[in-house]
Amino acid sequence: MEPSLNASELVVRHFTHEDLPQIRQVLIDIHGDAYADAMDNEFNQRFPWFVDHWGGNPGFACVIAFHGEDPVAFAYGAPATPMREWWREHVRKAPEDTRTFSYSELAVRTEYRRIRAAELVTRALLERRDEDLVVLLVDTEHPRVQALYETWGFRKVGERQPFPDSPVYAVMLTELPLS
Repeated sequence: MEPSLNASELVVRHFTHEDLPQIRQVLIDIHGDAYADAMDNEFNQRFPWFVDHWGGNPGFACVIAFHGEDPVAFAYGAPATPMREWWREHVRKAPEDTRTFSYSELAVRTEYRRIRAAELVTRALLERRDEDLVVLLVDTEHPRVQALYETWGFRKVGERQPFPDSPVYAVMLTELPLS
């Protein structure tokens, strides 16, 4: 990576459910680089299953940031099923407007960290959403990542462990548009 590179030099492209066959391996490769130090964990090794699960949703939305032709970061998710939003169990009173986008995954290649690529793909993914809220999970072992999301307006509303072998996650929620 060029030492003076910043996120403004990245180009973001938008993808949908129909594009999954063309972008699936790109997502897996970026994730593999971003989590290279944690790929001995069986939960992280199942990432291709999560790509297929989320990408199989007709409302799947994904953005990938490119430096030239090199894919360097992505963010994806899909709309939650109305009235079945799992985050509800973590709040005393649900907001009036509850249409929710489930922000499932964010990954940035190691050499492209600290240039605001994560914020770039997050904002690019969420700026086109017409839902009222966004929910995401952040590993509680990564307080700096949680703090980053808080700077974008997310707030922790609870904790959850969605799979027996997954980490415990902070459940984070915010309204759209992002602040």
